[in-house]
Amino acid sequence: MKQHPETTAITAGRPDVAPDAALNPPVVLTATFHAGGEIGYGRYGNQTWSALEEAIGALEGGPTLIFSSGMAAISAVFSILPVGAPIVASNQGYSGVMTLLNSFHESGRLEVRFVDIVNTQSVIDAMKGAALVWLESPTNPGLDVADLVTLIAAAKKLGIGVGVDNTFATPLVQTPLAMGADIVMHSVTKFLSGHSDVLMGSLSTNDSALFNRLKDSRSFNGSIPGPFETWLALRGLRTFPLRFNKSQENAKALVEKLGGHPKISRVRYPGFGAIISFEVDGTGEQAQKVCESSTLIAHATSLGGVESLWERRRRWPMESLSVPEQLIRLSVGCEHIDDIWDDIDRALAAI
Repeated sequence: MKQHPETTAITAGRPDVAPDAALNPPVVLTATFHAGGEIGYGRYGNQTWSALEEAIGALEGGPTLIFSSGMAAISAVFSILPVGAPIVASNQGYSGVMTLLNSFHESGRLEVRFVDIVNTQSVIDAMKGAALVWLESPTNPGLDVADLVTLIAAAKKLGIGVGVDNTFATPLVQTPLAMGADIVMHSVTKFLSGHSDVLMGSLSTNDSALFNRLKDSRSFNGSIPGPFETWLALRGLRTFPLRFNKSQENAKALVEKLGGHPKISRVRYPGFGAIISFEVDGTGEQAQKVCESSTLIAHATSLGGVESLWERRRRWPMESLSVPEQLIRLSVGCEHIDDIWDDIDRALAAI
């Protein structure tokens, strides 16, 4: 029987039901296993990993592998591509991925064709002869949204692999595997675990051969998560829909308030999710002052936790130059909406 994601997040990845059996999976703290089983060694698997992988896979609709970080998961995808393989990717997105792709392009490891993902036809035009289309939608921090259905269909028609970073939208908004994508990636650090205490990534795919190649990449590159961190992430996942829905509700209320504020020149919000990017009507230094003036909203990098946090993205030297100096990315948490807004209003009053 098909369940709603709110139910799946709570029920998936549980141990088998038996008298006196634990309701929750245990933390399996071992690197060594007795011979004769399927795992063999701690770099190849762990029962705690399997529970979280089952839960994320149930939400995304495909078998899942977890990694030590989101960047480790993304790096595993790129690692299985041949040297010099052409890939199509957004010309502005998460700075870690942009930095990695730029270094690959400059070194010749990959031929990266950077595109504006909002311009659907230009993305399709760039696909000819490519090995992979890597789509981040919405993008980070510009919040541009790709026409995933059209782009995935165009890539598959050409026999090109498609990977989608689903960190911002989450499976509560979109399920790229159901659209035909080959790989869905998450920074589990963010909304799925949701408590700013875990670094982790995941990859989901319905292609068994691709799954095995990605699993080998994880095993032999050593990009494996710790069992305790995995257990924390699974515990966080149980409340993921509740947290995400509350944060999204808060974000939608804040968008209207931000749009009417005289010290804000532009608000970026795709209509869903819990991330808002807005531009202060002033300089980068003034935007930085706003972030430093909050008392409730944490001034920190990351997103997707129960707490609201923000930062001026261009404070990072590796951030894309296409991101305005005065842009603030706000990850909206689960606090009371009036308290969040009061803190924003006070911080803006500091400039």
